[in-house]
Amino acid sequence: MINLEKLREKKSLKELLEFGIINLDKPINYTSFQTGEIVGKMLGLRKFSHAGTLDPGVSGVLPILLNRACKLLGWFMKKNKTYIGIMKIHKEIDEAKLKDEMQKFVGKIKQLPPVKSRVKRQIREREVYSWKILEIDKEKKEVLFEAEVEAGTYIRKLISDLGEKIKGAHMIELRRTKAGIFDEKNSINLYELEKIKDDEEKLKEIIIPGEIIGEILNKIEVKEEAVKNLLTGKPLFKEDIQHGELKEGSNAVFSDNKFIGIYKKAEEKNIIARAEFVFN
Repeated sequence: MINLEKLREKKSLKELLEFGIINLDKPINYTSFQTGEIVGKMLGLRKFSHAGTLDPGVSGVLPILLNRACKLLGWFMKKNKTYIGIMKIHKEIDEAKLKDEMQKFVGKIKQLPPVKSRVKRQIREREVYSWKILEIDKEKKEVLFEAEVEAGTYIRKLISDLGEKIKGAHMIELRRTKAGIFDEKNSINLYELEKIKDDEEKLKEIIIPGEIIGEILNKIEVKEEAVKNLLTGKPLFKEDIQHGELKEGSNAVFSDNKFIGIYKKAEEKNIIARAEFVFN
């Protein structure tokens, strides 16, 4: 396990800004890109990326990747998301019946992205891990719910599809509380960021080192003598491994907590993995 606090203390603010992440709490009435732009201007970034798009009307966890950490975007994007929201039920329905109908959407589902979405409109499979009622206001016919879903699942469409089964339902409010390993409990909003942007110590405290990628990918330790070659883009050989075992797909490679890069398992005689991203 990587000691991120110790790593953060060792790094300068410049190093954190070059390869770090801010767990931002996006406000409503801003697009995800606009939110990222505001952060970029505040901190003087060359570039930024956001892990998972939120509609302007949706608030919550929006990890902003800074400068070279943008290269990690694909691995953070694919993680599960958790939402809390309110849906309006058009016709009165028994709570037990509503729970039963919602449960039918838990598991693998087929979903057609909304007309206004930026992705190609074709039916695709997604997974709903849980969808539960937290509270019901029977007088207003409003249901507070929590849902954990696979990345790329549209909650508004999920509710719309439920509405077809129960004579109508639509989403009236939504907030993302978790995006992979990023939780709202540790997020910072734009107002708070504005207040500390010129305070080096406080700013350092809220920037997460990009090395956190080692918590979501399989982590491999390589020998110190292999580092020089790996940082020039050379492939990974079996004799380079100090600890750990490569898994299919992408692996985070470190040497004594120094991040080297991300390597994809390969089977090419003596070569066991090739670089997808080298942090040199």
